[in-house]
Amino acid sequence: MRRICLFIAMSLDGYIADSDGGVSWLEGQRSDSENIDVYSEFVKDIDTILMGWNTYHQVATELSPKEWVYRDFTTYVITHREHCSSEKIRFTKENPIKLIKKLKEEDGKDIWICGGAKLVQQIINENLIDYYYITIIPTLLGSGIRLFENGTTEIKLKLLYTQAYNGMTDLVYVRR
Repeated sequence: MRRICLFIAMSLDGYIADSDGGVSWLEGQRSDSENIDVYSEFVKDIDTILMGWNTYHQVATELSPKEWVYRDFTTYVITHREHCSSEKIRFTKENPIKLIKKLKEEDGKDIWICGGAKLVQQIINENLIDYYYITIIPTLLGSGIRLFENGTTEIKLKLLYTQAYNGMTDLVYVRR
């Protein structure tokens, strides 16, 4: 069965975006320091991505407007907006919990929950995330969009792995 993986970065005080939804602060403590490429290793086991409209829109218009950076994956964008789907980008109004349960039963690699916060929280509240890959960025934002907000139940995790580089810390947890 396919696993559901959250792979995301957050500030030390728990935000995934600043108050304006920006992510320009997503960097280590020094620009001259080499970063470890954890993304390339992570996506080896991924073939499907789920994201909300705001995440999709930010990637497509701000972070990578000239090319779709997730072209090697099938991406589902959860939205109520009418938008034309393509072979690789599928816009859907389907309930994300039902969609995840359906995708989990299909053949394929793991499923990456890419963002945003509302989508992530819905999936966490249903305890559907199998693996949590969280990078802590050495920044205190003070306000913004929280990763973990309004949880409905306690979820116990087991720490599998940590690594630190350029002031950032990767934490990998599995649901117990």
